[in-house]
Amino acid sequence: MSLMELIHNNAKRLQKTIVLPESEDERTLKAAGECAKAGLGPVILLGNPDEIATHAKNCGADISKAEVIDYMNAPEFGGFVKDLFEMRKAKGLTEEQAAELLKNPLYYASMLVQSGKADGYVSGAVNSTGDTIRPALQIIKTAKGCKTVSSFFIMNLPESSPYYSKRKFLFYADCGVVPNPTSEQLADIAVQTAKSYKSLTGGEEPVVAMLSFSTKGSAKHDDINKVTEGLKLAKEKDPSLKIDGELQGDAALIDSVAAKKAPGSTVAGNANILVFPDLDAGNIAYKLTERLAGAQAIGPLLQGMAKPVNDLSRGCKVQDIVDAVAVTACQTES
Repeated sequence: MSLMELIHNNAKRLQKTIVLPESEDERTLKAAGECAKAGLGPVILLGNPDEIATHAKNCGADISKAEVIDYMNAPEFGGFVKDLFEMRKAKGLTEEQAAELLKNPLYYASMLVQSGKADGYVSGAVNSTGDTIRPALQIIKTAKGCKTVSSFFIMNLPESSPYYSKRKFLFYADCGVVPNPTSEQLADIAVQTAKSYKSLTGGEEPVVAMLSFSTKGSAKHDDINKVTEGLKLAKEKDPSLKIDGELQGDAALIDSVAAKKAPGSTVAGNANILVFPDLDAGNIAYKLTERLAGAQAIGPLLQGMAKPVNDLSRGCKVQDIVDAVAVTACQTES
């Protein structure tokens, strides 16, 4: 069974309610129908029911099993306005401004999740990453003990990969959100990616490598110090976490190299999570793995929120949205 098959099966078991706020997009409508067909759990669409029904009919989407909320006329709208005002009044938000914000379906989706009426939301087919994350940061906020929202990719390796016999997939982080993480942010990224890994693999143990251009002091540089300090902080945040660094990519993955460069490390040669020192390294690495090794890159998937929110590429396909819904459902257990 592939990892995505496992994630879909877990989503079917969990039956979590996920909001798809971008109902003006036909891929979103088709994905809502596919989620219902696959039994992934309840899906909520936001917008005018008549307009959504017409759009769905025109694009051939079956949304008969999705819940459609006419959110600006919903009974909860007034209560959500007051709740948002109370949350943000210290930041200078007025009640009138709160009402205006909630006309944006992403803000309303965040309120549905925060209030417990939904378990997570998926956006980004139409909106930018910033537009997707901003309401969640203001309303749902970050997870307890975490100050950093970051992202990860699931990298499904092809059978042609020489590494495939050892491991069929890896998690890469952060490849999409934090440009130049501090040591504390690297620690958050490591701990959150481990939680994401455990929740999405059904409890498999995460093994985290903190990557650098040096292995165990083979070079000296401030960039390396940032990684080793991040390792220390990650261990303090989660003493049970199997994590090591600083490690070069080959030492993290290949037994024979690990034996020479990091003898005695239980992580070296066995990593299933690679934490990159900055966004340059992470983004370049995932794209090279995808294009040169023929790996399938699933993501970027967000982490670090108190409740799950996921971003999509604006060039996403229907199946990408369906997969993001399944991942979001599984992240409710992390």
